[in-house]
Amino acid sequence: MTTDDTATTLHDRALAFRALHVPGRPLVLPNAWDLASARIVEDAGAAAVATTSAGLAWALGAADGDRLERDAALGAVAVIAAGVRLPVTADIERGYARDPEGVADTVRGVLAAGAVGVNIEDTAPEPDRGPLRAVSEQAERIAAAREAADAAGVPLFVNARVDTLLRGAGGVDDTLERAAAYRAAGADGIFVPGAVEPGTVKPLADGVDVPLNVMVGPGAPPVAELAALGVARVSAGAGIARAAHTLVRRAARELLDTGTYDTLAGSIDSGELNALLGGAR
Repeated sequence: MTTDDTATTLHDRALAFRALHVPGRPLVLPNAWDLASARIVEDAGAAAVATTSAGLAWALGAADGDRLERDAALGAVAVIAAGVRLPVTADIERGYARDPEGVADTVRGVLAAGAVGVNIEDTAPEPDRGPLRAVSEQAERIAAAREAADAAGVPLFVNARVDTLLRGAGGVDDTLERAAAYRAAGADGIFVPGAVEPGTVKPLADGVDVPLNVMVGPGAPPVAELAALGVARVSAGAGIARAAHTLVRRAARELLDTGTYDTLAGSIDSGELNALLGGAR
């Protein structure tokens, strides 16, 4: 496949991924962290595959929070993107870079890996700077991501994560202020983890002019309820990866402590997994 063919394929996948973001009919993303989980998500009927940066880091032996080397993260994304038929969007944490130029390099790596979307969060890298980056600083990083993708001719979906609610650094108004700045810098969507209550989600959905992404887990409203509030994207974040690791711990403790195996009941059959992973996509 030539470079031009690759760009065309990425361009088409990026357009297809963009079209999945519809307020009121949200794109639902059970986040994956390796090829096996991505194939399972694909087989379950997902329209796209999203990585969880935390789950991916844990799978590669690193802690979450920009502690994973960029090349390792992008290598894992490349394996997933090459192994599924669906569009892939990559959670790239803070961009795996200290400055906007580094974020642009990361985005070029994301495109080379075959992904057509990114999440970029605005959490500050040093605690003494406060929980979040300055709005202007984060806007520069988003603009760098946008420019790198545009220069490559790929309409990468840049999902700007606003961590005001998650970090206790502001309310709805502060979130909307950041969202507007990130939108002006080139973001295609706004991701607000920590926003699940209808009284919070509704003004956010009404207040941004791009697709709103929320993160769900136990206690959050059902997808249908979030859809009625105007949400365009629903993701599980690291929740499924945490649940999988919880099962490992529970099964290990049961086996070691009581010598029983009830935790393993209902597992996916080996033949199913072999079939899912038996060939290239």
